[in-house]
Amino acid sequence: MIKYLGSKRRLVPVLECLAAASGAKTALDLFTGTTRVAQAFKRQGIHVTAVDVARYAEVFARCYIESDGDTVDLGELSEIIGDLNLLPGEAGYFTDTFCEKSRFFQPANGARIDAIRNVIDARFTGTALEPMLLTSLLEAADRVDSTVGLHMAYVKSWAPRSYRPLELRPPELLAGAGRAHRGDALALAPTLGSFDFAYLDPPYNQHRYYTNYHIWETLVAWDAPEHYGVACKRVDSRDPANKSAFNSKRSMPTALRQTVQAVDCELLVLSYNDESWLDLDALHDMCGHHHEITTLEFDSARYVGARIGIHDPTGRKVGTVSHLRNREFLVLAGAANAVRRARAGLGEQSSLSRPPGPAAPRSPRPSVAPDDTARPVGRVRSSS
Repeated sequence: MIKYLGSKRRLVPVLECLAAASGAKTALDLFTGTTRVAQAFKRQGIHVTAVDVARYAEVFARCYIESDGDTVDLGELSEIIGDLNLLPGEAGYFTDTFCEKSRFFQPANGARIDAIRNVIDARFTGTALEPMLLTSLLEAADRVDSTVGLHMAYVKSWAPRSYRPLELRPPELLAGAGRAHRGDALALAPTLGSFDFAYLDPPYNQHRYYTNYHIWETLVAWDAPEHYGVACKRVDSRDPANKSAFNSKRSMPTALRQTVQAVDCELLVLSYNDESWLDLDALHDMCGHHHEITTLEFDSARYVGARIGIHDPTGRKVGTVSHLRNREFLVLAGAANAVRRARAGLGEQSSLSRPPGPAAPRSPRPSVAPDDTARPVGRVRSSS
C-alpha cells in the first residue's frame, strides 16, 4: 500500500466492525483512493464497488477489488514480475522529469521505472494482468521515493529508502470479484445501483489529490505531459476540467449534499474531520433524509506535514504548529435498525469503543493508544 494523505488505516478496524455488524452483502466505497477500506470490506466476503476519479486509484481498484485472486494465474504473474525485475535501466521521460529536473527518485531507480513501464505499456496494455503489474510498479516506486508522502515537494536530502534498488512484488490479491469505476462521485452516485453499506470519504479541503499524487497519475497515464514548477506537476492540473467541486469551499457543500442524497443504501457512513469546511450540524442536515443519524468521534494524529512543521521556500522552519491531533468523525445514517445494529456491533468491541460521554478536550500532550488505533472518544448524536 502506498503512502497516502488521508489514509484511513487507523479507522479500518472500526469500519470493519460496522460493516460486519450491519450484515452487509454489498458495499460502495465512493472515494476509494488506495482501496484500503474497500479491501477490508472485500476480505469480509462483501461484494464491493470502488469508485474514484484518479487514474492510479482505478488501477488499485481493478487490481485489488475487481480481480478475483482465485482465478488469477499467480505463477504466471510472479514469473512476469521476476522478468521485469531483471530489466536494465533505460532513462526516459520519468528519469529526466522526476530524478534530474526534480529529486523524487534516485536516477538509477528512475531509469528502471522507465524501462519497466515501457514493457508494461508495450506488452500488457488492455490485458487482465495490466492493473496488477501497474500496481506492483506503483508500490515498488513508493518504497524508494524521497518524499514525506506527497508529490508537492521532495525532501531536501535523499531519504535513506531512496538508495534501495527498485523491486517489484506480486500484489496480495483477494478472493472474490467486485467492481471498479473511474469518474466523478457526484456524476456516478445516481448510476451505481443500490447497496447495503456505503462509505464516503470525500476531500476535506482545497488540496487536490490530482496534484498531491501527480507522479502516480503520470506513471499510469504514461503520456509524458508538459510540467511546471519545482515539483514538475502536470500542466493539465491547471485545466478547470481537472478541478473538483469537492475541493472548493464554495461548491463543496452542495456537491457533497447532492452526492449523499443520490447514494442508494441501507446504511451510509460518512467520514469527515474537525479541520474541514463543514461542521457536524451541516453533515447531519445533509443526511436528514435518513431515518436515524449517529456520529462517532475519534482522536487521531494529524497528517505528517503537521508533525514536520512549516518551512519557507529555502527550507528554513518558520511559524509554529498549532496542534498535532485532530478529531475524525464517522456519521452513520440510514434505516433505524441498520444504524442501531451497526452501532451496537461496534460497542461490543471493547478494544475499539468507549461508552458515549462528554467530548474529550484537546490536549497539547494527548495520550496515544499503544497500537495508535483510533478510538471513539466523544458524544453520540442521534435523531429519529
